[in-house]
Amino acid sequence: MKLEIKKISVKTNDKEILKDLSLEINSGEIHAIMGPNGVGKSTLSKVIMGYPDYQIINGSIMVDNKEINNLEIDERSKLGIFLVYQNPISIDGVTTSELIKASMDSKGERQGLYKYVLELEGNSEKLKMDKSMLHRGFNVSFSGGERKKNEILQVLMLKPKFIILDELDSGLDVDSLKIVSEALNNYLLENPDTSVLIITHYTRILELIKPEFVHILKNGHIVKSGDYNLSKLIEKYGYNQSFELEGNMNNE
Repeated sequence: MKLEIKKISVKTNDKEILKDLSLEINSGEIHAIMGPNGVGKSTLSKVIMGYPDYQIINGSIMVDNKEINNLEIDERSKLGIFLVYQNPISIDGVTTSELIKASMDSKGERQGLYKYVLELEGNSEKLKMDKSMLHRGFNVSFSGGERKKNEILQVLMLKPKFIILDELDSGLDVDSLKIVSEALNNYLLENPDTSVLIITHYTRILELIKPEFVHILKNGHIVKSGDYNLSKLIEKYGYNQSFELEGNMNNE
């Protein structure tokens, strides 16, 4: 899936968050958006997903050359866009198994119950999840790490074409981050046309899911772009210096 963001400006609660932001992610590419707190990284993820609280003042979001500005969240999901939440919610009374099955059915991906359970349990094993969690209330009494694994389980089952990882590394210990990163990397190997946008503060996840392109977001727009080496500059010099350093990305 190809996603293009063309000079969008976005406001919420009468405050402009994103300003003239442009970004192009081609099919099969992995991009990372980095930046300090409060610069609009999570806002960008919600705007791509179509959250109604975020108003696009101008500009457009294109998927495979078609504008999606007016599409609802469920319509964008059916196109193949999936947001891995920074803080996944819990839903009492609906199990993980039931929710994922309903999501697959709504996309027209109906399959027999036996085949579905085998696939679900197989993917949960890849994430080292206790199978009993599949039949409990969705994220109810789950730890932060268990909730993130549950998000990646949905990715493996729903097979999206464009994955947004909004601070996947928050709430995950080192071992759990390695597990979910390995599962995602294997998914991308099996589905090479899948595009990924990683939103993060830190370089730790980028060492496990390596992006081809890294962008620094500041004051509501992208101030610098580079390859993976830009993340190393950020780690060494911080955000303020990194986007001012020119010609150093291949020398570090």
